[in-house]
Amino acid sequence: MPNQKILYITTEMYPYQEDTNLGTVVNKMALKMHQEGNDVRVFMPRFGQISERKFQLHEVIRLSGMNIIINDLDQPLIIKVASLPGERLQVYFIDNEEYFKRKQYYFDDEGVGFPDNDERAIFFARGVIETIKKLNWVPDVIHLNGWMASFIPVYLKTFYQSDTYFKDAKIVLSLYNEKDAPLDKGIAEKLQFDNISGLDALNNPSFQSFVIESMKYVDEVVKGDEFLEGDLDKAFNETSTSKSEYLDLDTINKLY
Repeated sequence: MPNQKILYITTEMYPYQEDTNLGTVVNKMALKMHQEGNDVRVFMPRFGQISERKFQLHEVIRLSGMNIIINDLDQPLIIKVASLPGERLQVYFIDNEEYFKRKQYYFDDEGVGFPDNDERAIFFARGVIETIKKLNWVPDVIHLNGWMASFIPVYLKTFYQSDTYFKDAKIVLSLYNEKDAPLDKGIAEKLQFDNISGLDALNNPSFQSFVIESMKYVDEVVKGDEFLEGDLDKAFNETSTSKSEYLDLDTINKLY
């Protein structure tokens, strides 16, 4: 079914990240849907490892310049855009000096998670939602990939609940065996600032606890990895949300 507006929100995508299943899957899904005549956009963080020169990123002035308040601090939102190499498929990058300039993704050189990973996820989620509204582009399908993207449905169903902009969009969540890490205990206070409270994920905040939390707020949960591990597999089996086993590229189209 072409002519759908499909929004991919992801933490990874080939060729900006190489050698990851998540990045490869998102690339293939987005390309296939784009080539079949759908209006496809991709949003992801502009991690410091992504070369602006190599991939020809440039700032979109009309979309940048907004401030997002996190933990009582104004953080400027910078939006950059590039076309997927060799394709007319637009990829938007959420950027901020404080949160995304560092070369590592989520862990320091000793393998310890960054203390502000929670704020980075909140900033990413709010940044994507506000930028989509500014684009005046209403997606039919929002497909989430990567733990940071799991904050999107939490925000849409709470903080943005009375906002009708996304009311008809269907949300798909893909699950991947990502490395887990705890999130700062102060995240409850930061979310409370946006009137978000009472989440089960806040009992033991981590990358995975928010992915599991977000299953309640989406329309469909899909296996992004063929075999899920541990608590993620358990949560997938127990969720009352509509769900699909691992889908290849042909069947993902039917899901949409």
